[in-house]
Amino acid sequence: MSTRTTGTNQPDTSRKGSLAALRGLLPFLAPYRRQFVLAGIALLFAAGATLAIPAAFKQMIDHGFGAAGGGAGSQSIQHVDAVFLALFGVAAVLAVATAARFFMVSWLGERVVADVRAAVYRHVVHQSPEFFETTRSGEVLSRLTTDTTLIQTVVGTSISLALRNTLLFLGGLVMLFVTSPKLSAIILGLLVLVVLPIVLFGRRVRKLSRDSQDRIADASAMAGEILNAMPTVQAFTHEGIESGRFTQSVDGAFQTAIRRIRARATLTMLAIVLVFGAIVFVLWLGAHAVLAGTMTGGDLGQFILYASIVAGSVGALSEVMGEAQRAAGATERLLELLAARSDIQDPAQPKQLPQRLENGARVAIENVSFSYPSRLETAALAHLSLDIRAGETVALVGPSGAGKTTLFQLLLRFYDPQSGSIRLDGVDIRDLSLHTLRGAIGIVPQDTVIFSTSALENIRYGRVDASDEEVIQVSKMAAAHEFIERLPQGYGSHLGERGVRLSGGQRQRIAIARALLKNPPLLLLDEATSALDAESERLVQRALEAAMVGRTTLIIAHRLSTVQRADRIIVLDEGRVVESGTHAELVAHGGVYAKLAVLQFQAHAPVDAHLG
Repeated sequence: MSTRTTGTNQPDTSRKGSLAALRGLLPFLAPYRRQFVLAGIALLFAAGATLAIPAAFKQMIDHGFGAAGGGAGSQSIQHVDAVFLALFGVAAVLAVATAARFFMVSWLGERVVADVRAAVYRHVVHQSPEFFETTRSGEVLSRLTTDTTLIQTVVGTSISLALRNTLLFLGGLVMLFVTSPKLSAIILGLLVLVVLPIVLFGRRVRKLSRDSQDRIADASAMAGEILNAMPTVQAFTHEGIESGRFTQSVDGAFQTAIRRIRARATLTMLAIVLVFGAIVFVLWLGAHAVLAGTMTGGDLGQFILYASIVAGSVGALSEVMGEAQRAAGATERLLELLAARSDIQDPAQPKQLPQRLENGARVAIENVSFSYPSRLETAALAHLSLDIRAGETVALVGPSGAGKTTLFQLLLRFYDPQSGSIRLDGVDIRDLSLHTLRGAIGIVPQDTVIFSTSALENIRYGRVDASDEEVIQVSKMAAAHEFIERLPQGYGSHLGERGVRLSGGQRQRIAIARALLKNPPLLLLDEATSALDAESERLVQRALEAAMVGRTTLIIAHRLSTVQRADRIIVLDEGRVVESGTHAELVAHGGVYAKLAVLQFQAHAPVDAHLG
C-alpha cells in the first residue's frame, strides 16, 4: 500500500525525473556544509593523486626505460628512482585523502539518515486519525527503516563515489586529449553513442526499484498487523493461514527484487561491454600509431592508463546510478510521508483559555454536524447541541453507533465538525493550540493503551514531571496500587508490549490512574469500568466519584451504576439527542432510557448489565 492513495493532501511524486526526488534531501544536507567542504577537499586530493599516477608512468617509460635503451644507464636509474619515490608520495597522499573522504561521507550518511528518520517520525506523530485510517503502521515502519537505509547508502557512499568518479572521468578525459587529441576525439564520440542506451535502460531500473520497496512495505505492514493480533490469530487457529499469507507476500517482494536485480545486472553488463569495447578499439588504433612512429611508448602507456581510469569511472557511475535510482524511489516514499498534511492544525494566532474561576470546565456544543471522511454520506452527529456546566457529570448513553465516541473525538479535536462549533470555557476549540486543548482534557479510553515499560512510567505518562509519590497516590485512587505492589518488581515491573502481563481490568485501572495524574478540568471516561469485575468496579467507581469532584466529567456509560450517579443523562441515537434528564426523570418519562433500564432490572444484574 502506498500513501499516494491516502487522500488529496498527499501529492503523487512518482512522476518525477529519475533523480529529481533526491533534491528533497537538500534541506537535510544543508546544515552540514562544513563537513561537505572537508569531504570535497579530501575528494579533490584523492582524485588528483589518482590522475597523477599515469603521468608518472609516462616519465618512467620515456625517460627511464627509453633512456636505458639508449645507453645512459646511471642517469636513467636515478630518474627511475625519483619517479618511484614520487609515486610512493602520490600513493601516501591518495591513502590519507581516501581515508579522510571515507570518514567524512560515512559520518554524513549516518547523520543525515538519523535526521530524516527523526523528521519523518516527528511529522507522522502529529497526523490526525484520518491519516492512520488509511496508512498502516507497518508501512510507516518500513519507510523509517528500509527506505532510510537506502538513503544512507546514497549519502554515505554513492554521492562520494559519484563525485570521485565524475572528477576522474573529467580529469582523465582532459589528460586523454593532452596525450592524443585524435584518439580522444574518437573515444569521446563512441562514449556518447554507448551512454544513451545506458541512460534509457536506467529508467526501468528506477521503476523496478520503487516497486520492490512497495512490496517490502506491504510485507512489513502485514507482519506488523498480525503480530499485534497474535492472541486472536491463535484463538482461531489461523497460524498456518497467516504464515502462508506472509510467505506469499515475501515471495512477491522477492520476485520484484529479482526483476530489479536482473535489470541492474543487465545495465552493468551493457555499460561494461559498450564502454570497454569502444576503448579497446581506440587502443588498437594507438598501437598502430606507436608502430608507425607517430606516438611514443610512454604516450601510449599514459593513454592506456587514463583510458582505464575513464572507463572505470563510467562503469562505477553506472553502478552508482543504480543505487541512486533505488534511493530516489525510497526518497519519494519518505517525501510522501513528509508531504502529508493534517487537516487539524494549530491556529495562526492561538488563544489562551481564560483563568478558571470555578471547578471544572464549561463545554458548549452548538449545532454540530459531523461525518467521518471515509463515510461522508452517513452523519455520525446531526445538529447536536449540548451545554455542560462546569463541574457537572454528564453520562452519554445509547446504542452502538449513536455518536458517543465521535463526540469525544471532536472534543479532543481529532476531527473538526463540518458545521457548528465546540467551545471550552467560552473559547472555540479551533482557536486553541492542540497542546492547550488536549492538555485540559484527560481521557480513559475503552481500548486501553499500555506501553512496553514499567508500571511507574505507564502511569507517569499522564504527567511526565510527576513524582513517584504522586504516582502512588493516584494508583491508590484508581484501585491499582494493590495489584501493582504484587508485581515482581512492584512499580518498576515492566508490563510487556500492550500490557500483555496484565488482565483487562488491571490495564484499565492503570489508564484511570494515568488520567487522574494529569488532573485535567475536563475528564472523558469511555466505558472506563467496562473491563472490570464486580469487585474491581466497585473500587474504581468509588475512586472515580472522588476524581469527579472539582472537574467536569463526560461518561460514555453502559452500566447502570455509573448512570445513576450522573447529574444528567443524555440519550443519543443516530447522532441526535433523543432524551435528557436525571435517572429518575428518564425512568418516569417512560421513553428509550426507561426501556433500557427495565431490561437491566429484568436481567437481575443491575451492575453488570449493559444499556446499549
